[in-house]
Amino acid sequence: MLGISEPKAAQAAPLIKDATEASFMADVVEASQEVPVIVDFWAPWCGPCKTLGPALEAAVTAARGKVRMVKVNVDENQMIAAQLRIQSIPTVYAFWQGRPVDAFQGALPPSELKSFVEKLAGLAGDGGLGAALEEAEKLLAEGAAVDAAQLFAAILGEEPENAAAFGGLARAHVAMGELDQAEALIANAPAAIAQAKEIEAARAQLALARQAANAGPVEEFRAALEANPDDHQARFELAQALHARGDTAGAIDELLELFRRDRDWNDGAAKAQLFTIFDALKPTDPLVQKGRRRLSSMIFA
Repeated sequence: MLGISEPKAAQAAPLIKDATEASFMADVVEASQEVPVIVDFWAPWCGPCKTLGPALEAAVTAARGKVRMVKVNVDENQMIAAQLRIQSIPTVYAFWQGRPVDAFQGALPPSELKSFVEKLAGLAGDGGLGAALEEAEKLLAEGAAVDAAQLFAAILGEEPENAAAFGGLARAHVAMGELDQAEALIANAPAAIAQAKEIEAARAQLALARQAANAGPVEEFRAALEANPDDHQARFELAQALHARGDTAGAIDELLELFRRDRDWNDGAAKAQLFTIFDALKPTDPLVQKGRRRLSSMIFA
């Protein structure tokens, strides 16, 4: 992966593998310095092992790389079993940073297995995804949209339903002027994140970019308003043209003025456009905070 905390050598390692006495140190002890490792001690003649093994593998696979699993056949690796004092099988150990941190014996129901794996996955945090997201956002803010898109895509390779990365990738396409690609990406967002705020932000930025492509000349709309301050269509289009020029504050001012003059004009178009602008910005942006306060004071006046 690129820029995310796990080293490339660890990235290539399979999620589930068999270990021997010769490979145990590398596969478990050393590997657990980077990501938690679950060790399943089993044997071919063990009935419960045949149930536990596949269920544990499914839980590990569902964790999407946040944990790994190593299988140890105790018949073939008796020294390891003796060192860890395996008295019965199945026995499962969890290793983190070179040491056993949890264990259980016997088969567990799928719900308990899931909780066991999730608890272990939490020990390693987000695997560096948070830092990678910050870097991608920084690149996008600095205008390096291509590099940002690559990093957002790499994060999605690790976590396909990461709403922040998905929305970021769509916004990167918008920044590159690839509006059709952004629209297709948003339309195909996984159902689990389709309504996430990060996707809504990308959707709002796309809508504003579409408007900007068709925005008229600011001077023409200003002249129309000088002739008739109640020309609501001219004021609305002036706001769109100002936003297209990068004057977000000016656009918000004009939309608030339009809302003040006639909040119901064109089915509440001024309020809807304000919310689109607010959604496209970060919630902590001073323009959003000030604009929302001014809008609220008008609504509840």
